[in-house]
Amino acid sequence: MSINELYTKPGHLIRRANQIIVGMFVEECSNFDITPVQYACLVAIQENPDGVDATRISHLIAFDRSTLGQVLDRLEAKKLITRTGSPDDRRMKLAKVTKQGTRLLEVVEPAVQRAMDRFLGRLPSSDQRAFIRIMTRLVEVNNEFSRAPLRVVADKGVL
Repeated sequence: MSINELYTKPGHLIRRANQIIVGMFVEECSNFDITPVQYACLVAIQENPDGVDATRISHLIAFDRSTLGQVLDRLEAKKLITRTGSPDDRRMKLAKVTKQGTRLLEVVEPAVQRAMDRFLGRLPSSDQRAFIRIMTRLVEVNNEFSRAPLRVVADKGVL
């Protein structure tokens, strides 16, 4: 295989695209001290105002459960979330977004959107929609092969 063939492999292209979008996210959100995974966690926790456990968060954002604990520790240290014991299961901690976390999500959203716009903005809008549609379909049909698959629970209204 040649290097040029490598450059056309889906895995290589997806890895490069991830590097690029993460770089743009970090640049746009540098004033907010938040990573893409922390952002995703905050969104998932905010969507569950009664509290949500780490396993459920990992299912909602398709992120490895063993690594998620460190992300939650950082969010808690930044006072963006709180974690308290579940009334139903003492072994489980429920995460909730604090007022500070809610405020951060409000003020960071334009920066997140700028990163997304920068990434897709060089494409015509029809190509942008096609890219999102195809990527969504690819991750849906291959979800079962992920080390951390997206797991949706219908009664929570999450798609």
